[in-house]
Amino acid sequence: MKYHFLTCAVLIFLSSVVIAQDNTTPTPQWRPVYHFTPAKNWTNDPNGLIFLNGVYHLYNQQNPFENQWGHMSWGHATSTDLVHWKHLPVAIPETIDKDTTWRYSGCAVWDKNNTSGFCKTGGCIVAIYTADQPNLKKESQFIAYSNDGGLTYTNYKNNPVIDLQKKDFRDPSVTWNEETKKWVMVVSLPVEHKLQFYASPNLKQWNLLSEFGPAGYTSAAWECPSLMQVPLEGNPAKKKWVLAISAAGAERGVFIQYFVGTFDGKTFRNDNPDNLILPVDYGDCFYAAIPWNEIPQHKQIYIGWMVPPPQPTYPWRGQMSVPRDLTLRQTKEGLRLIQKPTAVIQNNLAKLSGKDFELTNVKISDTEKNIPSGLSGNAYWLDAVLTVTPGTNAGFKIARQKDKDGKIIQETIVGYNTSSGKIYVDKTNSGAAKPDKDKLLLTTDMPNTGNTIRLQILFDKSSLEVFCNNGEKVVTTYIFPGETATGLSVFAEHGSAIIKSLKIWDLSGVNKK
Repeated sequence: MKYHFLTCAVLIFLSSVVIAQDNTTPTPQWRPVYHFTPAKNWTNDPNGLIFLNGVYHLYNQQNPFENQWGHMSWGHATSTDLVHWKHLPVAIPETIDKDTTWRYSGCAVWDKNNTSGFCKTGGCIVAIYTADQPNLKKESQFIAYSNDGGLTYTNYKNNPVIDLQKKDFRDPSVTWNEETKKWVMVVSLPVEHKLQFYASPNLKQWNLLSEFGPAGYTSAAWECPSLMQVPLEGNPAKKKWVLAISAAGAERGVFIQYFVGTFDGKTFRNDNPDNLILPVDYGDCFYAAIPWNEIPQHKQIYIGWMVPPPQPTYPWRGQMSVPRDLTLRQTKEGLRLIQKPTAVIQNNLAKLSGKDFELTNVKISDTEKNIPSGLSGNAYWLDAVLTVTPGTNAGFKIARQKDKDGKIIQETIVGYNTSSGKIYVDKTNSGAAKPDKDKLLLTTDMPNTGNTIRLQILFDKSSLEVFCNNGEKVVTTYIFPGETATGLSVFAEHGSAIIKSLKIWDLSGVNKK
């Protein structure tokens, strides 16, 4: 996200964020344990995601000096399990000179055949990113290369490799196209609500192929595009192209949309009407998401920045979502994007959890019941299947706290209302940092659930991600409960529900050092 180019609504949001940065009181009660956060200071967009030799590299927009947006550089962290992260020195720092170059968002590729000529032995990593030069009032595309496994980078002496002499032109995403034997870049023209596609044999010289847009949501600047081949659910050998675009501001706030279509190595064609808007996430903070390059079997693991609200955290600010595995599901409306918490983490929950809790076939009727799970803190992974009678509102109340008289002081409600057919997250009594009144209730339609709903609630100190019906819909947001607001209950109103299955993994003991 490039704040100084965004709409008035986002700039107003930023002003409240910056004001909050005066806080220097540590807030460990809100530091996530199984989501990525920087060791200190500000972070935003994930960049340069690449998987090499069993290691996930996560570069990110980072301010190396302070806990607010600015001095944009590429921070760097690595992991072997997408939970425990090793924080490394800044990989591509800003340059302060007469032109001042900030290193904005981009990607990284493994140049295994040394098409670029940068590699000393075998392949090397090449980063492709936007250089913002405020003194020149322009953005252009730069490249840099690493021969030490991504720890340090050398900027190409003949940068920029694409320069349109434009103020807004950013966020390249590059992949290798096996059919054309060329690198393909998709990059954004934010103000025009267009994407451009380029091809290159060597990552240095680029030729314009085509443009896409305007289409879908065009009320805010387009940023952070990604072009992915996504497998069909149940038939991974069959794939379709998905084009995802971030946009922030206007009536939708923080938002990512996607298009499903075809790509012939030159042109992307949308399978749906151009006015159809398909959201990736139905919360209020999921943004700038991109996939990892070089994942085996061409799987797509996708991660996004969770845009922080005004609530101050210290000594860090901003975090990433849980990584998500992407597939496409055939529905009566057409192919739709499915997101599930990545199997890399799910398959290891038992190892990560200090303890777990399980219930099966428990009925609740027009009441609520505390769940005596023995959780030691607000960092857990809840997976439930509920059978809900028509007309019933049912779900879970998390991060709860009562006063001495039993009155609720804090709680966040994650529920399914069968009358409206909606999944919702109600943050009315969630504690600190309440957003605008129109953002206290986040909802998404779940019209085809029948009377059974699966909810995966990933709560991690301050971040909350709700995956509905095996990834059909996702709601991502923040809450900031008090340290003693750790209660958890299940409820059913105006009817009954059966907990067909419930399992909770306590992740509060995950080692983040």
